[in-house]
Amino acid sequence: MHAIVAESADQFLWQQVPDVTPGRGEVLVKVSAAGVNRADLLQAAGHYPPPPGASELLGMEVSGVIDALGDGVRGWTVGQEVCALLAGGGYAEYVAVPAGQLLPIPRGVGLQDAAGLPEVACTVWSNLALTAHLSQGQLLLIHGGASGVGTHAIQVARALGARVAVTAGSAPKLELCRELGADIAIAYRDEDFVARIHEATDGAGADVILDIIGAAYLDRNLDALASDGQLIVIGMQGGIKGELNLGKLVGKRARVIGTALRGRPVTGPSGKSAVVEAVTASVWPMIADGRVRPVIGAHLPIQQAAQAHQLLSSGAVAGKIVLTVCSPR
Repeated sequence: MHAIVAESADQFLWQQVPDVTPGRGEVLVKVSAAGVNRADLLQAAGHYPPPPGASELLGMEVSGVIDALGDGVRGWTVGQEVCALLAGGGYAEYVAVPAGQLLPIPRGVGLQDAAGLPEVACTVWSNLALTAHLSQGQLLLIHGGASGVGTHAIQVARALGARVAVTAGSAPKLELCRELGADIAIAYRDEDFVARIHEATDGAGADVILDIIGAAYLDRNLDALASDGQLIVIGMQGGIKGELNLGKLVGKRARVIGTALRGRPVTGPSGKSAVVEAVTASVWPMIADGRVRPVIGAHLPIQQAAQAHQLLSSGAVAGKIVLTVCSPR
């Protein structure tokens, strides 16, 4: 089979690699498309190695058609269209996936566009619903509102009855966030998001903050957080080490939570299979009835994976970038 091999952060080759076969409890998927994630950029640059036992190839989500079933797999059939959450290996013609990380294609979504859903859906639901228990009437602040995670989180939060504030870097991205349901759109280059949140809440603050920045925003996020609020850090684009003011934390009875998806085990209470099951049960109906839709900013052939990484790194695209591998059936 062919796959993308990253020789450096910006030099990729589409070349022959050894075939993959499904092990026990796994399914072999013929890939139609693969989603591009910031973690792929980090791995290509040598900063984010795959978990032990995972494929060394890039790609943490795909859509495609089941080509073969491993021993012990039940409930899936050869020829079925699916999408999947991966620990790696998605930038390829075929990938082996634990059956518990497969999802059906949501009703109304094209096969290739579905490649942009597993990572954002599992990230957003595991954090907003399973961790923060975001509820009706609460205010959620999303940093990077026009990103893949951000565009999905806006819609899911609105479906849960929450109010949504976002930060983004350009007028078109802020307008997209408003179209998706954001109540408060903050241009982070020109406005102080802490002041805007306090203004919008009569000084109360945000109940939940979903943060992709990390260290650079840590203290300001605490300032923007409401009493009994939750700061959930899912990215570190602004650095990994910051100073935490425990006085602010204790005074607000707040929680700072760090989470990641890729390194979770396949099974268990916090495993990927449990998250995937919850997403299929709770988020897929939101997509089927139109409350949530995938936001795909660009489709590129997988041979242009390097250009796709450059596009994501530049911040020029809103939503997800999808690499197409073969035509959908």
